[in-house]
Amino acid sequence: MTTTQLTPEQIAFYHEHGYLHIPRVFTQAETDELASELDWMMDKWAWPDASWTGPWRKIYMNADVEKKSKLVGMHDLQFYSSAWSRGVTNPNLVRCMVDLLGANVELHHTTMHVKPPETGHPFPMHQDNAFYPHADGRYVDVLMHLDNTRHENGEIRFLPGSHKAGYLPHITQTADGPCTPHLPTDKYSLADTVPVPASRGDVVIFNIFTIHGSHLNQTNEARRLVRLGYRNVDNVQVGGQSKGRPGLMVAGRRNRHSGQELFTTEISITNPVAPLKKDAEPAPAVR
Repeated sequence: MTTTQLTPEQIAFYHEHGYLHIPRVFTQAETDELASELDWMMDKWAWPDASWTGPWRKIYMNADVEKKSKLVGMHDLQFYSSAWSRGVTNPNLVRCMVDLLGANVELHHTTMHVKPPETGHPFPMHQDNAFYPHADGRYVDVLMHLDNTRHENGEIRFLPGSHKAGYLPHITQTADGPCTPHLPTDKYSLADTVPVPASRGDVVIFNIFTIHGSHLNQTNEARRLVRLGYRNVDNVQVGGQSKGRPGLMVAGRRNRHSGQELFTTEISITNPVAPLKKDAEPAPAVR
């Protein structure tokens, strides 16, 4: 990389607040193509009724909406569409990741986050590290915007500076059984967050430890976002989504450490690339 995408002020803002809005990372033509491919995947591949569980639902939604509220989600869009393979290696985006993560950057995963019209899922306050824990904060989540976002359709919202506290314990169990990880609703509220609306082609990025959430989609159109996760290649994953799976190097090199072997070419039951059975429970889509 020979140029710097982010200014010193933007880099300082990210490190201080734990998030950053970067306008016009993708061109209109690139955004149109990615949106078209996402719509195709929603029709042919995605889970149409993914959902987060937990007692927070009754706090964020009334009984009628709570019964109907769903998400449309799937993981690793680059496995299904060449347009998304190009999207995750977009030079403008990769330059931003190098500025924040260093010269050696690995794509960890991508996840579709579509809030359907009128009852598209809100998200309780949480940190993404609860879903794919890593050893340190050298991990940036990127929300690629395929639609304009605002309060009415559930834009992303953050607790500024919350990443500095590191990982916080999440609620994962209730009297009724396991639930999707989230922070206690009596301590962490969407009312205390800063909204970050954005336009098509923009990205909103945040640290893996930054606390965030979003409101219900109240509009008559879907809100389409895709999360792209990037990490410094030496930031070790300790659990959760895609653990043990190598990611695509989008910048630099994967340095070899003492005793490290080549990646296996075999598929095993622990390999997330292995085919998912039709009746299998999908991993929860975040946000």
